[in-house]
Amino acid sequence: MGRTASFEREAVVRAARGVFWREGFESAAVPDLERATGLGRSSLYHAFGSKRGLFDAAVQSYLDEIVRPRLRPLQHEPVPAAALADYLAGLAQAITRADTRDAAHGCLLINAAGSPLAHDPELAKVITAYRAELRDAVDRGIRARRPHDAPAERERTASTVTGLVVGSYALARIAPDEAVRLLHTARSLVV
Repeated sequence: MGRTASFEREAVVRAARGVFWREGFESAAVPDLERATGLGRSSLYHAFGSKRGLFDAAVQSYLDEIVRPRLRPLQHEPVPAAALADYLAGLAQAITRADTRDAAHGCLLINAAGSPLAHDPELAKVITAYRAELRDAVDRGIRARRPHDAPAERERTASTVTGLVVGSYALARIAPDEAVRLLHTARSLVV
């Protein structure tokens, strides 16, 4: 009789997520994933099918546990007037706080978008959907803060703020001070 899986899937996915977030998909070696998760190669492949299957689970975990909780105040009506400014301030704080060092690695999805993996159509869909979700949340925050802005003005501001957020994610790894400056600039557009 074969052994049954005796691990908590969510804990394994979180551990792998940390490796992928730090190293990227291509540079994340299977021995590093084994060390981080405490599982052997065969257990990882049995549970997730492949390194890519584990990465896909890590991306979903990232969206569910990291991204969406931060966006939640911007996604449900009524959106508080200060929600977008608070979101931007929270991102800046996460990049600089020692107890949230994962944020210093930038955004798992934006990092993947800059890698060869971005050419994969399935991942491209996930990244595109994430950007649209972010853009929609930013737009809701702007509408809540400045309800009388003309639609064209709100559109420009939402596009600019979204671009600054994405840029800050890209810079968080190599220039965290500049990433924080971008977030402060974005915040100044909406307060």
